[in-house]
Amino acid sequence: MIVQRVVLNSRPGKNGNPVAENFRVEEVSIPDDINEGQVQVRTLYLSVDPYMRCKMNEDTGTDYIAPWQLSQVVDGGGIGIIEASKHINLNKGDFVTSFYWPWQTKAILDGNSLEKVDPQLVDGHLSYFLGAIGMPGLTSLIGVQEKGHITARSNQTMVVSGAAGACGSLAGQIGHLLGCSRVVGICGTQEKCLLLTSELGFDAAINYKKGNVAEQLRESCPAGVDVYFDNVGGDISDTVISQMNQNSHIVLCGQISQYNKDVPYPPPLPPPIEAIQKERNITRERFLVLNYKDKFEPGILQLSQWFKEGKLKIKETVINGLENMGAAFQSMMTGGNIGKQIVCISKDISL
Repeated sequence: MIVQRVVLNSRPGKNGNPVAENFRVEEVSIPDDINEGQVQVRTLYLSVDPYMRCKMNEDTGTDYIAPWQLSQVVDGGGIGIIEASKHINLNKGDFVTSFYWPWQTKAILDGNSLEKVDPQLVDGHLSYFLGAIGMPGLTSLIGVQEKGHITARSNQTMVVSGAAGACGSLAGQIGHLLGCSRVVGICGTQEKCLLLTSELGFDAAINYKKGNVAEQLRESCPAGVDVYFDNVGGDISDTVISQMNQNSHIVLCGQISQYNKDVPYPPPLPPPIEAIQKERNITRERFLVLNYKDKFEPGILQLSQWFKEGKLKIKETVINGLENMGAAFQSMMTGGNIGKQIVCISKDISL
């Protein structure tokens, strides 16, 4: 059987910006028969995420993420439908997901590597399993729960950077749901700012590309900042940290402004900012959602419940076609997405 797949065509270099041409689409033949324990899947949706930037380097800089290999198929979060199964627990027609889904139209996979999903949890929006009711949702929820130290009705102010992205757009809403009295988002366009305040319930939004961020932050957070959900790192984070209160908390979700630079994770703070952090006893611990697997199942159920109750609004940017994976990745890395960036490979769920 002939399928299309995406392979890593070239590396951008440790300090380079990724471009669509780093990826290439090719046709490849896969067996028509499957072995015991395997399934044949048709890919429906694929995810592109900031952490993948590390996988484009020969050395990812972390022990838990393996690099992509040149001219080999690329992988990441994906969801699809089983077309044929020789696995005891998986049947034809089941919807399944994996963190290591190959970027190809159809694939033969080990059934043990897949997780069955229930479309009812997302009211049939299967792509949500790659976003709000999946890893980004869990990262936001568990990050805020474990590292944000929110106490309901204690007048806490939360700031979210990268606030219109996959995690940020959820984290701000979760902050409110868990009891923050004020949530302020930082993002890069007026359109995103408007979305945060008009649709996602943020109390204020700051466009970091316009005007003085420190001044706008002081106006938006008159009582200072108690919880900072950090998706970006760099100058924006230095500005937020300098306005954080005594005994406040940073949720280190991602550092996208630093991903195209060869720096350790999490990147060290500039000395004056580090001095503020120590002086005010601000916690800033590395957060890895994979260390909280025991919280995944209750987390998914909580996110699904909030979504169904209309308390959690879900945004996604969908691009169609496997041939556009590289373009989707490049766009996501430069802020072209609102909410989760998804690529639709096939909408066909018939068998």
